[in-house]
Amino acid sequence: MSIHKTEAIVLKRFDFRETSMIANFYTLDFGKISGVLKGIRKEPAKFASTLELFSYNDIVFYKRRNSSLHLISQCDVKDNFTAIRQDIDKIGNASIMIELLDALVAVEDKNEGIFNLALDSLKELGVTNNPSKIMTIFKIKALSLSGFKPHFDSCVSCNDRILGLSKFSLMLGGLLCSRCYTKDLSARSIFRGTVATVLHIEKNEFRDCLSLGMNPQIKKELEFILNSFLNFHLERELKSQKVVHKLNEAIAYARLPAGREHEVQRKLSS
Repeated sequence: MSIHKTEAIVLKRFDFRETSMIANFYTLDFGKISGVLKGIRKEPAKFASTLELFSYNDIVFYKRRNSSLHLISQCDVKDNFTAIRQDIDKIGNASIMIELLDALVAVEDKNEGIFNLALDSLKELGVTNNPSKIMTIFKIKALSLSGFKPHFDSCVSCNDRILGLSKFSLMLGGLLCSRCYTKDLSARSIFRGTVATVLHIEKNEFRDCLSLGMNPQIKKELEFILNSFLNFHLERELKSQKVVHKLNEAIAYARLPAGREHEVQRKLSS
């Protein structure tokens, strides 16, 4: 076995046997890996981290040649993102980020861009007053960096540049020009500002995107398109996204004028 040290973000963790734990990490140098931390539940002081989800750690591990489950010998927390854990909205967004990251990346497929994006997004999430904006930027850039992005540069069917109106096709995974609308009759119209926002975020650095303005219409359309695209192509809704939706509906229910509570209650029970 060879020994390695790297920076890592915790994606998942679960108990293993009586005293140990298995954790999935997204690492700077090795991509997504899994490792067992022997004895951590019996002697937690052996490790300088409690392996909280989405925490940022330094890990040392022995890489096994014939197994995808490696041996983690050291795990030291660098940032536990305490500010995120004190805000339920930020916890929800961080959970979506981590679950999406886990779904998009392949095992042991190194991508420094995605690692740095995830780390920058978590750091910004801890100090922002607009978590949903950080979530939108993260989704667009994560899809772009993973090669899984929707096609917004030109018509997904004929590849011609789109100069006028366009529609977004979930089935084809991108924009259709007016000549290609018949390729997907279920395609929906999309604001030019939404397209421009996606292209801006894809082409610019994370920090440069933080000052980008999004009006409520574009923000709402971006959320719908991104979530629909992910649900369609992942063939499932992210569990954490579903929980956040339920939570938001519950908050809306609590704020409804008297007599209208049944509207949201029906949605919550569906």
